[in-house]
Amino acid sequence: MLEIDGSEKSGSGTILRISVALAGILGEALHIYNIRKKRSRPGLRPQHLEAVLTAARICNAEVKGAEIGSMELWFEPGEIEGGSVKAEIGTAGSISMLIMTVLPLCAHAKNPVHLHIERGGTDVSHAPTINYMKYVFLPVLRRMGLDAEITVRRYGYYPRGMGEVILETKPCGRLKPLMLRERGRFGVINGISVCTFLANRRVAERQAKAAERLLRSRGYEAEIRVVNDFSNPLQKGSSLVLWSESDRGAILGSDAIGEIRKTSEAVGREAAEKILVELGSEATVDVHLADMLIPYIALADGESTYVSRSMTDHLETNIWLANKILNVDIQAVKRGDVYVITKKG
Repeated sequence: MLEIDGSEKSGSGTILRISVALAGILGEALHIYNIRKKRSRPGLRPQHLEAVLTAARICNAEVKGAEIGSMELWFEPGEIEGGSVKAEIGTAGSISMLIMTVLPLCAHAKNPVHLHIERGGTDVSHAPTINYMKYVFLPVLRRMGLDAEITVRRYGYYPRGMGEVILETKPCGRLKPLMLRERGRFGVINGISVCTFLANRRVAERQAKAAERLLRSRGYEAEIRVVNDFSNPLQKGSSLVLWSESDRGAILGSDAIGEIRKTSEAVGREAAEKILVELGSEATVDVHLADMLIPYIALADGESTYVSRSMTDHLETNIWLANKILNVDIQAVKRGDVYVITKKG
């Protein structure tokens, strides 16, 4: 049985997410305790609980301790069948975080997975926006052989959520390694600026224009698509995602979300400033993608390498956990102002 102390390293939900996914892939029972102990509201929150239960449906697991507030969980997986699965968060909890929990399992399922996620947040604080997942994260995983698509049926924001997303994946067998050693030259910065039931205030357009102005003042061409969305009359909100790919395959992304008393122009500038920081470094993936890729390079055949501008708590935690559970050798070596992440073959 895998024994994982959830208070180690960052003490965050990432330990729960990766532990459950890797236990399911290994077919090994998991006991995790001190779940999210370092957070202000420790234990399982609704989004964490639904992520665990969804993972259990995908891999036919038996679960004990799965209730709101629980700091201890037993997860005993069966076969990863796949098929059609439903999930319902019930709050503005992050749909992206639920996807991050189950996607490694979906990649190793016997059959394609059609996951229908309802009543959650697509674009909320402390989580990647759904369009970051769609336009930055999944394209990199496709290079590794994971065929996955996200369809947004309804955007959802804090505080009510009410978002709805479809995730469809095909079994990929073995993941291919990811080699992003060299940065190369970056071209156009692409983007998607979305607002829901805020078209009358030109929110999506104002976000895009603010980002474009700042990026062009720094010498970058930007092409940002404006989306005036009407999918969720119960919850207004907005988001902006930006990304750019170099001629050597490096990919950098950023995002920002609208909030009360935060102007549309501030959202645009925030996303632009974030990607400018990445572009001003020697990174080959952005700082968030760096930690999100760890489980996949850990599971992939052969050696993988990429470069991050920073060693975040999540990156350090994910490396520690993947090495511990899978007995692999992932290292982060500082070279100048960046960190070279390498998984040995």
